[in-house]
Amino acid sequence: MDPVKNSHAKLLAFDILSLSRRNISSPSSSSNTVIFYRKSRQICRVETLGVVVTREFKAGKSLKFLIDDGTGCVSCILWLNQLTSSHFSRKSPDDVRILAEIASNHSSKVQIGRLARIRGRVTVYRGKIEITVTDVVIERDPNAEILHWLDCVKLARNCYDVVAPNVQ
Repeated sequence: MDPVKNSHAKLLAFDILSLSRRNISSPSSSSNTVIFYRKSRQICRVETLGVVVTREFKAGKSLKFLIDDGTGCVSCILWLNQLTSSHFSRKSPDDVRILAEIASNHSSKVQIGRLARIRGRVTVYRGKIEITVTDVVIERDPNAEILHWLDCVKLARNCYDVVAPNVQ
């Protein structure tokens, strides 16, 4: 198995928006699964860093925002419906409450003009790539953006753009 698949790939917005997609239909499900690739590497989770440029808050539902890192703007969604969604009905109530508190905490951090490090799953909504957010960190160091760029370039050259090994 490719180690990049299950880790958060550090990517610039341009790289996230240019990921190639492959639709996989499942006979047991009515929905299609979308798999994302950068070169030959499967990408499921990403980490990016940029300035929050828009913010659309829907109480108890979601927070949509854009992250701009200078190479493009990536749409992000942070779900805030853990307490009302049937998706979480199989989890214990205590776990769901903790997830809801964490999401609420993350949503309060996301403010326009702040430099934010975002981690999450790559998804598609209405044909466009977006990040379903799992983690938000507000950066205080203005050098964090440049360091992120350097990390992305180094990882692209040494890891992401290298042909993935065929491990079974």
